[in-house]
Amino acid sequence: MKPIVRQIRRPKNTVLRLAVKFFPPDPGQLQEEYTRYLFALQLKRDLLEERLTCTDSTAALLTSHLLQSEIGDYDEELDRAHLRAHEYLPGQERALEKILALHREHAGQTPAESDFQVLEIARKLEMYGIRFHTASDREGAQIKLAVSHTGVLVFQSTTKINTFNWSRLRKLSFKRKRFLVKLHPEAHGPYQDTLEFLLGSRDECKNFWKICVEHHTFFRLSDQPKPKARAVLFSRGSSFRYSGRTQKQLVDYVRVGGVKRTPYERRHSKTRVSLHTLTADLPRQSISFPEGMRTPASPSATNASSCSVPASPPAPPGPLHCQDRGGSLPPPPAPDAKRPATERSSSPDASQAQPPRPPALQPCQGLSVESPLPSPSSQKSPPSLSPTSQVPLGPAEQGLSPVLSDAGGAGMDDQEEPRHKCPPEDEAYFIAKEILTTEQTYLKDLEVITVWFRSTLVQEDAMPAELMHLLFSSVDPIYDFHKGFLHEVEQRLALWEASASAPGGRGRCRIGDILRRNMLQLKALGGRFQRLAQVLEELEQASRHLKRLEAVCREFELQKVCYLPLHAFLLKPGQRLLHYRRLLGRLCARPGPGDPRPADRADRADRADCRVEGGRLCPPGAGAEEPLCADALQAVTEVTSELQHSLVRLENLQKLTELQRDLVGIENLVAPDREFLREGCLHTLTKQGLQPRMFFLFSDVLLYTSRGASGTSRFRMRGLLPLRGMLLIVLDPPVEERQNEWPAPHCFTIYAAQKTVVVAASTQLEKEKWMQDLQAAIDAAKHSSGTALGLPGSMVCALSRRSPDEVSLEQESEDARGAGGPLEGQGRHRANTTVHVCWHRSTSVSRADRSAAVENQLSGYLLRKFKNSSGWQKLWVVLTNFCLFFYKTHQDDYPLASLPLLGYQVSIPREADGIHKEHVFKLQFKSHIYFFRAESKYTFRRWMEVIEKASSCPGRARPPEEEA
Repeated sequence: MKPIVRQIRRPKNTVLRLAVKFFPPDPGQLQEEYTRYLFALQLKRDLLEERLTCTDSTAALLTSHLLQSEIGDYDEELDRAHLRAHEYLPGQERALEKILALHREHAGQTPAESDFQVLEIARKLEMYGIRFHTASDREGAQIKLAVSHTGVLVFQSTTKINTFNWSRLRKLSFKRKRFLVKLHPEAHGPYQDTLEFLLGSRDECKNFWKICVEHHTFFRLSDQPKPKARAVLFSRGSSFRYSGRTQKQLVDYVRVGGVKRTPYERRHSKTRVSLHTLTADLPRQSISFPEGMRTPASPSATNASSCSVPASPPAPPGPLHCQDRGGSLPPPPAPDAKRPATERSSSPDASQAQPPRPPALQPCQGLSVESPLPSPSSQKSPPSLSPTSQVPLGPAEQGLSPVLSDAGGAGMDDQEEPRHKCPPEDEAYFIAKEILTTEQTYLKDLEVITVWFRSTLVQEDAMPAELMHLLFSSVDPIYDFHKGFLHEVEQRLALWEASASAPGGRGRCRIGDILRRNMLQLKALGGRFQRLAQVLEELEQASRHLKRLEAVCREFELQKVCYLPLHAFLLKPGQRLLHYRRLLGRLCARPGPGDPRPADRADRADRADCRVEGGRLCPPGAGAEEPLCADALQAVTEVTSELQHSLVRLENLQKLTELQRDLVGIENLVAPDREFLREGCLHTLTKQGLQPRMFFLFSDVLLYTSRGASGTSRFRMRGLLPLRGMLLIVLDPPVEERQNEWPAPHCFTIYAAQKTVVVAASTQLEKEKWMQDLQAAIDAAKHSSGTALGLPGSMVCALSRRSPDEVSLEQESEDARGAGGPLEGQGRHRANTTVHVCWHRSTSVSRADRSAAVENQLSGYLLRKFKNSSGWQKLWVVLTNFCLFFYKTHQDDYPLASLPLLGYQVSIPREADGIHKEHVFKLQFKSHIYFFRAESKYTFRRWMEVIEKASSCPGRARPPEEEA
């Protein structure tokens, strides 16, 4: 690294300013309060220099938080004097009244909280962290280049026209004034393989190339690349390499305790404490923001850490001096916990005054955990970020119930919770918020294919070029559309929240125009959605014939980012359309201001889907907004009607493919006319008594399996029974014989052509579900006029040669020997799939349950109560595939832990539970109990609704004509 004197020509006449080099996408990652302060100063400078372009309302909001950070609570006289002396915005006189009105709303907010708000608002702006480099393309058109954590960006004026993600870039180089971007062959799409941009001079070109190298190394690599040995005589190219720590190294450095929190002083802050702050019972040691304005720390997002930035000299200890202005009173002497954040940070003994943290999360028996689950950050002591590690599933005593123990890091105590800003009261806002939160999760699911799977395929070169082109030419346009849609919804909701927080604001904002415009655009993508069916079918066929491709897909599914089966992500685009239809139905059928029957909301939402079929939907009380939402609903209904049959067929194909891969000893399970109906755990009568077996019911056959050898998670084929000619018999023994002679309650007998099996369900409800679905499938097979399907594998032939006695009583010695052969080395598997959850919890899932789960997905922030304290932990929670997945923020690439919901009961806490908070629901499975808290009454009802449907699975498998 060159010293400063060699990098600048006149060091004595040069003024050096501290500047931020790497802008993390989630500033909640920044561990130190001092670093967040420095980032806020950088954004303050960018705002003044018009680098951070935004709307006037957003600029005024940012200025109000900066004002709160620097001079404290609102005082009109002092505010006006300060704004006359200091410039935050170009021409800030025009926005003066709005700035003052917004500043009034921040009473009691500490400087650290204000800095965090500034970072959270700024990170959502398109120009956040963008530094332009003027260039021109091959045609001579003037453009601007920039680089961020995602890759190289191309702008025309201030409009972003292209993004080259790091995963799509093969090489970046420069030759004189030409900057060259080389793309992967399958990633360049309509562009040529090498793109060329012309900068002003060679030095400008080399400087921009260096910035790209630094960003790529920091955000994408685990450690710095080792410098190459220099040639003795001749050398080609630049030897420049990034020499600092990478993001991952900083995360590890913080995790092992390498950061020493040096006290510092805010030189420009003149904080006053208002009467409201003094009368608070306890200080706010952690801050909570609305979902649209804040996300906690994320291990997946980047950490531009701040640990390497030297702190200012510590302030001498002494009492806090507060100005007595506008009714603000100086605080009396108080313990450290009662002082403002600035003084607490500056106190050398501040760390000693902190309460002990709860113990870190420990994996426990039966836990489906992929990493320790950290606590949310507080402003006083944000948690360190730890890499995740795969935790094998332990022996399940009562099933898969995870026990999310108290995580490391301070949570939010009952007494120290922050004051939340009131969100808009309109139910349309919460429905739009649900569209936003689920869209954020959906976009991350698409990135599993467009970013992570693409990168794996490029590295391994295992997929045929035609199939790869078909895959990404279908998914990429869908991803680009939803990315733009998400950006529009985020901006509109930010305005909605700002208008609700403003003095005298009514909190009403339009969302229908965005929904209508984007849902109409979805119709143009109908062909892309249709092609996903071809992609899934061809991928399944190619995996059968190309062992290398099959191995690559298997290895990819073991990565933490692939938290669902790979094929499930290819179904997400079609399933998202069904989700849109349901949410838009709720939006159109929401109760009006005077509607006395809010409980009928879900029923009206279901009817809205039907009413739109006959023409334009005009719900009661429709205004200017409702026709726009009705048009959006009608547009998405037309698209889903065209895709409904195809989606049902693809869901069936995905399930058959998943079972074909996970079951040992069976072949040719995937057949064109075979339909999955139900899977679940039943007990069969054997020589050793009742033994658990996993049963799988299809439209033509019933097969059952047993758990593989110890250390494996796959199931081995034990029996296969054709449905044609099958009989079901239920024998109820006399009351006096039930205890002595009947093997178990809830029994029934299956008579097949070559075999008789006595099975027992865990409950009477489970027995009725199996009986209904079995009888319906037997009747359908009996009246089927088509030719019989070929039975999968050769298992039935082996069974038919046994005697009836041998067939009815299984040989348990096979379990002792283990499966051997194909089972070896296949033990790694997700423990939260429905197969494994049904096995451990003795329950079942039908095709109807799976179809209902598609439309009952939800995501958003919840507070999870610590088990051994009164604190609450803020987590991003995603409900999909009958399972809750826990993240720190929606920007995380993979979940930290998961909680399968099958078998759980959701209810409202009782008085004995000792929960004295609003919007809290209780999840319980046997002795495992969790409490979660929602942010509003609407979200509380929605979480209760979707969890109840995901955990109970009351439906039976319906015939195909009923589902269509």
